[in-house]
This record gives sequence, structure tokens and C-alpha cells, in this order.
Amino acid sequence: MTTVAADPTTAVTYKYLRYETHDDGTIARIVLNRPKYRNAQNRGLLVELTEAFLRAEADDTVHVVILAGDGPVFSSGHDLGSSDYQAERTPGPDQHWSFTCTGATHDLVESRLHQEWHYFYENTRRWRNLRKITIAQVHGNVFSAALMLTWACDLIVAAEGTQFADVVATRLGMCGVEYFGHPWEFGPRKAKELLLTGDCLDAEDARALGMVSKIFPADELGDRTLEFARRIAQVPTMAALLVKESVNQSQDAMGFSTALDACFTIHQLNHAQWTHLSGGKSPVGTPELGLPDWKTAPPVQRVDPYRP
Repeated sequence: MTTVAADPTTAVTYKYLRYETHDDGTIARIVLNRPKYRNAQNRGLLVELTEAFLRAEADDTVHVVILAGDGPVFSSGHDLGSSDYQAERTPGPDQHWSFTCTGATHDLVESRLHQEWHYFYENTRRWRNLRKITIAQVHGNVFSAALMLTWACDLIVAAEGTQFADVVATRLGMCGVEYFGHPWEFGPRKAKELLLTGDCLDAEDARALGMVSKIFPADELGDRTLEFARRIAQVPTMAALLVKESVNQSQDAMGFSTALDACFTIHQLNHAQWTHLSGGKSPVGTPELGLPDWKTAPPVQRVDPYRP
């Protein structure tokens, strides 16, 4: 996985996203571009996303980076079965290079430990610590692994009607996603409730928790987010970075990074359990193992304090 600065002067063609610049290059917008699959995160997209973030980080003209998504939803989470998902894992001309290294050749449990650390966990932490101010521009569904992309950003702007949920406990038998920011973003008891029920927060709920900064009409989201980014871009870059660093380091001093590390290990234990119970066939719960079929699961419900 690329972890060094990307040359911002070199033209790059992305397959799974778009990279735009605005206001003479002071604002960059990275747009997830798999609308057919509801911007589900396959390996190719995640690797490109890291490259795009590093490109913006290396460009001294860029002050603010916006992360957005094309189509009806921001992201439905991890890709669990598209044609791209199948091809990039299968040996052959379309296999993604990352499935031949970074631990991929080890046994099932160890392979997943290494692969998820590199491409689901450490990359998210890298985005969180990007040396630029970042804004998540979200709409529609922000489900499960989409929360990781969103929480990695410094600020979150949501369209009216946006839904936030982590459904992996109720649908896959997993204890939340790899970057376990839930207690910090939702609060401890609300995190437990949302994970154990699979219910969602709407944009207003998320704003009340302090997770979302702004809520805009869906048809104005892109333009209004750009206006918001312009305000942030006016702050001197050194001051903006030190504001970000001061808040992030305060959070880390309260145990954030240590807790993330511990919860990632717990996540791998959960995968190992399902790998064992399925005889090596699946790292998550399946209908054969007593879980409901996530493909036919009913829509998530908004959390309601007056409904069981």
C-alpha cells in the first residue's frame, strides 16, 4: 500500500473515483465513483482512495479536501460480492496486486489479520491524520465501513435524509467495523444500542450528538459543502493544521488510538471464530450458521427511544 507522498504534478487516471480541484486548486474533492454498486468499497477503490488523499496532501496548493460519493448513497460499506470483488481476489489478469502480498499468502486467519490491518484499518488511521483539513460530504446511506471513511474526516456535512448505521453485528455477527470509532462518535451506551439493534441515526440525530456539523438540502449538498470548505480554506494552513493536531492529540491522550488498536484485535478474534465455526468457509456469520441473510434483510429503522 502506498504510504508516501504522491506527486501532485503527475496525471493520474482513477478507475473507481474522481479527483477534482476547485478555487484555483485550494480545495480538492475526491468522489467515490461506483454508483452501480452503491459505492461499496472494493480493494481497488480503497487503494485509489489512499493514493488520492496522498496526492492532495502532497499538493501545497490544497488547503481542504472533501470526500464525497456519486449516485444515490455515499457508500454502502465494504464490497461483499460484486464482479470487481470476485475478480480482484481470483488469480489471473484481473487480480489486484494487494492479494499477492501484505500477508495475503498466509493461512486464512493470519491473512485476514494482515490484509484488514493494511487496507481497512491502518489506511483509515492514515486518512484521519492527513496533514490537511478534510470534510466528509455524505448523503443517502452511510452504512458500516462507510462510517470509517466518514469518521476519518475532520468535519462531516450531511444531506437531509442521510442515515448512519453499522449493521455488521446484526447481519454478519461481527462486533462492528475495523476502525472502531463508535464509542467516540456515538457515546458508549448509544454505540452499544446501535450495534446490537442495527438501527440508524438520521442527520439530525447525528448533529445532536456532535458528529455532523452541517445539514443541507440534498440537491444543494455539493455546492453548500464547497461554500463551507471555502470558509475553512481561509484559515492560514499552519494554524488549521495545528488546530487539527491539537484536537487529535487530545483525543489520543484520552486513549483513542490505543482503544482503536485493541478493538481491531478483538475484531480479528471475531473473524477467527466464524472461520473456525464455518470450517474455513466464511470469516463472518452466514445463514448456514444461524444468521439472517443480509441480502434480504429489511431496511434499517431509525433509532426511536419510544419503540422497543
